[in-house]
Amino acid sequence: MDDTDGTDRLHGLHGSDGLHGIEGSDGGNGEWIGRTATDIAAAVRAGQVSAREVVRQHLARIARRDGRLGAFVRVRAEAALAEADAVDARADRAELPLAGVPIAIKDNIAVAGEPMRVGSAATADRPQPADHVVVARLRAAGAVVVGLTNLPELGIYPMTDNVYGTSRNPWNLAVTAGGSSGGSAAAVAAGLVPIAHGNDGAGSIRIPAANCGLFGIKPGTGVVPAEIGTDSWDHMAENGPLTTTVEDAALMLAVMADELPADLATPGGIRIALSVKPPAAGIVVQRELRARVGEAGRILRDLGHAVERTEPRYPLWTALACTTRWLALPGHDAAPYLADPRRRGRLQARTVRHVRAGRIAAAVRPPRAADRERFRAALAPFFERYDVLVMPTLARFAPPAHHWGEGSWLRSVVASGRYAPMTAPWNLAGYPAATVPMGTGGNGLPTAVQLVGRPGAEPLLLAVAAQLERTRPWPRHAPAYATS
Repeated sequence: MDDTDGTDRLHGLHGSDGLHGIEGSDGGNGEWIGRTATDIAAAVRAGQVSAREVVRQHLARIARRDGRLGAFVRVRAEAALAEADAVDARADRAELPLAGVPIAIKDNIAVAGEPMRVGSAATADRPQPADHVVVARLRAAGAVVVGLTNLPELGIYPMTDNVYGTSRNPWNLAVTAGGSSGGSAAAVAAGLVPIAHGNDGAGSIRIPAANCGLFGIKPGTGVVPAEIGTDSWDHMAENGPLTTTVEDAALMLAVMADELPADLATPGGIRIALSVKPPAAGIVVQRELRARVGEAGRILRDLGHAVERTEPRYPLWTALACTTRWLALPGHDAAPYLADPRRRGRLQARTVRHVRAGRIAAAVRPPRAADRERFRAALAPFFERYDVLVMPTLARFAPPAHHWGEGSWLRSVVASGRYAPMTAPWNLAGYPAATVPMGTGGNGLPTAVQLVGRPGAEPLLLAVAAQLERTRPWPRHAPAYATS
């Protein structure tokens, strides 16, 4: 059998591996549904609950609630329960930082024994031989992988839909969860799992986090092993967490980075810059999203920080450098499928057009190895004056959830550029950046701000985000999926 033709089998496996036998068994009110990863791990370490029971309850919730949401492309019910039993039997269970915590993994890094489809019917249906290093670290820390989450084909777009389904926003099922870590964000915002893995090559953690009311952080270059696709989008892409609390994100990021969790106590005298300036001309940031930057600034000023309204001086070539990379770099991942006639026809037409456009863009202005250092040098004076930049994560609220991948390539490009142009420069720079929820807009959808810091500022961003969370707590789950 052709190992690349796994579309139907993958659809069928969403509810197999024992999942139907679990369906409904939590009655929708499992004691451990909606609890933080930090709380779950502490209880499993202390023997107050078994990892198996925690995982069972979450699998039951996935069975009941994910059908319309479309967060998962593969659920590992029997395998996850077996892994939970193994956690319960571990001699070092009392020392595991993520003991028994159910986790979802974005389907573009390897999970041993599972196919890695990367949102595409062109990819192979064969099981991966070994875990990606990030998955291995999460499992070693006691986390249990309950399933793989959806993403747009090859992770290109900030809306998640493909031949396997559409990931919808738990706050409003008519709009997208975002992308490319849309399935992971939807799963966490709906309480299907307490934490999820994502990765971010131009905003793919921060954008869905902003859409779905979550905290998400993209670490700086080299903090967490990347190894995403062919070359991690020329080393712009990073793995990171999507969570409902900053504390959970700090814990998960520490495990992924193989280091101690950050201290969330904020030091005094932080110099904070507020900016609503887009990184390129012609971008309009909606008024409600601009206003959230000012609100965050007032909170931080009241907390004793030095807050100033100012604007970074983005080089004129910044937008062009980011755009040409977004167009050109996916071609590296698509190349094996385009070269194989059997697989080429299984790529979405939009993806093929994107790669063609990338070749043209690269001929006009190829991605240059010196761009990152040039951009950092241009930003250095700004980040010598300020410790943290607060700016919008999105320019517009989330667009509709529908089959973008089956429609016009140009429509997808325009929609992406209008709503999600604020994040990619920080991938080019390799700087850490995070999304922090800031309440809801008049349309009932979440709003957010983005925090950016110089290399090594991950602990500071987490600490500032924790201050915002304590001062202005956010709903941990979408209202229709609230568990308390």
